[in-house]
Amino acid sequence: MRRMLLAGFCLLMAAGARAAVWPDQVGDYKKVASKPVDVGDRPLWDEYGLNLTEQAEYAAGAKHFTGTAFRLQDSTGAFGAFEWQRPAGSKPSKLADAGAETRDGVWFVFGNFLFRLEGWKPQLDDLSAVLAHLPGLDQSALPTVHLPDQGLEANSERYVIGPVGLDRFEKGVQPAVAAFSLGAEVEIGQYDTAAGRMQLAVFSYPTPQIAIQQARQFQSLPGTMAKRAGPMVAVILAPQDPNAAERLLALVRYNGVVTGAERVPTARDNVAGLLITIFSLTGFVLVFCVVAGLAVGVLRRLGWGTSGDPMTLLHLEDRQQGSSQP
Repeated sequence: MRRMLLAGFCLLMAAGARAAVWPDQVGDYKKVASKPVDVGDRPLWDEYGLNLTEQAEYAAGAKHFTGTAFRLQDSTGAFGAFEWQRPAGSKPSKLADAGAETRDGVWFVFGNFLFRLEGWKPQLDDLSAVLAHLPGLDQSALPTVHLPDQGLEANSERYVIGPVGLDRFEKGVQPAVAAFSLGAEVEIGQYDTAAGRMQLAVFSYPTPQIAIQQARQFQSLPGTMAKRAGPMVAVILAPQDPNAAERLLALVRYNGVVTGAERVPTARDNVAGLLITIFSLTGFVLVFCVVAGLAVGVLRRLGWGTSGDPMTLLHLEDRQQGSSQP
């Protein structure tokens, strides 16, 4: 029995992995072909959690476009892949919070999916047939980016979540120093400074205590300048001008937001509702008393219950007549 359940689970997982991303029709476009995508630099794709790819060709008369979808392990992996894959000359797109527009198409992140469209620049509503039925969709929040905007070169950012990406984009830092096993994530960017081009890496950790510990590791690297800000450590490796590097590090700030536990209102806090309930209950009791009194009177009038349990009479009329006689 256990083997049968395991086999069924494996079949379900395999079916989920083969599930189609692109539907047969998107708006006026009909799908004419689809295939998986053969990606390069597989180790880095694997680190971001790539587990499904599909490319589809669509046509509507003389118009056509190509859609490519990459499913990653989560929204962080999709965001990292987006910053790595988007073209250098692209511009920000309004299609999504993480989106880039090229001359003939767009790149954008939706949940844990990275999409590339060539030959079409749609609105998000135009893609409802695609986005409403994505297999294995994870819509967790995108990672928070702490790179300062001042002097940042467009599309130079890279989001790193493991040793492979660190080796691709920041070779001077060893994985043991970055400490991905402690939950590190890294945002890297290129900056134009008065001393020339400079690369800044901001390492984010789950707690300030871990950041304090790792800041000492970074500061022990020869020629490295590092600054801790809350749970982050900003690092510049071997800067040509320490003064320019110091000014760039000063732009990295952490603004923590502290929120208290919010009391959730209950029905007892609704004074109007309480008064309505009281009046309703009072009215119900009055109606019940009137109906019960009338019922007893009618039953007595019909003679029910008078033989075995006669009513007690005070005979006040007789007493009044006796008191009036001389």
